[in-house]
Amino acid sequence: MNTCFDNKFGKKLRGVNLGSWLVIEKWMVPSLFDGLQATDETSYCVELGARAEQTLKQHWNTFITRDDFAWIAQTGINAIRIPVGHWIFGPDYPYHRAYGEYTHPFVAGGIDILDRAFDWAEEFGLHVVLDLHAAPGCQNGFDNGGIKDVCEWHTNEDYISHSLRVLERLAERYRNRPALHAIEVLNEPRWDIPTDVLKKYNTDAYFRIRNYCKPEDVAVVFSDGFRSYTEYTGFLTEPEFSNAVLDIHRYQCFVREDLDLDLYGHVQKTVIDWKNEADNINCDRGLRTYVGEWSLGINLKVVSLWASGPFNHALEGLDNFQLTVAYRAYAAAELATFEQYLGWFFWSYKTETTPDWCFRECVNRGWLPDRFI
Repeated sequence: MNTCFDNKFGKKLRGVNLGSWLVIEKWMVPSLFDGLQATDETSYCVELGARAEQTLKQHWNTFITRDDFAWIAQTGINAIRIPVGHWIFGPDYPYHRAYGEYTHPFVAGGIDILDRAFDWAEEFGLHVVLDLHAAPGCQNGFDNGGIKDVCEWHTNEDYISHSLRVLERLAERYRNRPALHAIEVLNEPRWDIPTDVLKKYNTDAYFRIRNYCKPEDVAVVFSDGFRSYTEYTGFLTEPEFSNAVLDIHRYQCFVREDLDLDLYGHVQKTVIDWKNEADNINCDRGLRTYVGEWSLGINLKVVSLWASGPFNHALEGLDNFQLTVAYRAYAAAELATFEQYLGWFFWSYKTETTPDWCFRECVNRGWLPDRFI
């Protein structure tokens, strides 16, 4: 396994995502959406109107707390990836027709929660990756991008410009915070957005962040955008650029060829195909890659608002003992492979719905190790 830790802290990042905290996802926190037609944060705020403020602020204050940061640190996890929406600084974002009669539907005040998260991260020695998870106009058409079934971010210069301003403001606000490890410029832009458009945006974002954050202090992270890493060969590399990191997400539950695998197929894909990929990416990028998201989930039904069946999966029909063995095997395979990279982040720390996507539950059930050092 790689023992070269090419970052300012001299150690590999082993992290968790704080998903559905400052950008909510219905499948992760269905209790928030109970009785509503809403499918994402935009439709949630539009449907509730003024009532959204009370419910979301209560969620912010209770879903993740200081005790959670303490528990994370106690396991030896040393980093957190925090998804934020383009509305994090309040009502200065461009209008989208999904907002209807509301010029600025999103609840303000998330920046105060993010400030508090930095306080807790520094108290417990955790490194923070800030991730622009939802961009104006939505960059992927997923609920996690803020507006389900819409992907228009790349079609409007105002949307792109606002995204860059948000990144610059994040860099300016947190540049002197010891916990700030990296800023990710855009989560999961969709595969059909032209690579040239993404490269221009990523480059512009790099320089915006570098106006405030030095390469030796803060990494700039960019997504592979559901395409081969080879499309980024030589991109944002030395000597013109420094400390730029590629982010890849690896799941085995979203396409039919993965859903039809048995347990041994899942493990084989992880330790052979993904391990070979890791070797190739590290040769190409020079150990400058995070696995920004992964999980133990191999059942599409529990995470999807859009997919149709059949939802057959490898763990159907197993008894409790066999289920534990299966999850431990898959988890060990993933960890062994992802340790080849500069770092990794489990998705997610907490869900209301399914234990195989809930880091804390995976640890408590013995599917993941209870110590990460």
